[in-house]
Amino acid sequence: MPHHTTPPNQQAFHESIWTLLTEIPTGKVITYGRLAHLAGPPANMDLRTFNAFAARWAGGALAHCPEGLPWWRVINAQGRISPRESAGRQRELLESEGVEFDTRGRIDLDRYLWNP
Repeated sequence: MPHHTTPPNQQAFHESIWTLLTEIPTGKVITYGRLAHLAGPPANMDLRTFNAFAARWAGGALAHCPEGLPWWRVINAQGRISPRESAGRQRELLESEGVEFDTRGRIDLDRYLWNP
């Protein structure tokens, strides 16, 4: 399997992720992997390769997210905020939208997951 640190046509992939961000309703979350799969694989990429890198690529798109997009609504597959400098701010923003965390810092995906 080839090693892809960035998606082919990175700008197009990022733009598709950013467009999807605008559709996530207030008070809902989505995982990196689901977001990437909604965006879809780059042209001519086999699904196995895409599956291996999709969540990481979505994270890369969020790291370069334009101002004003709701990046905080994307969490990891375990229902947690991924550790990074902005994690505290992300939790504040989610809580301000009514998203609740359990005592272990998890979000109930059955309740809050956006599934378009």
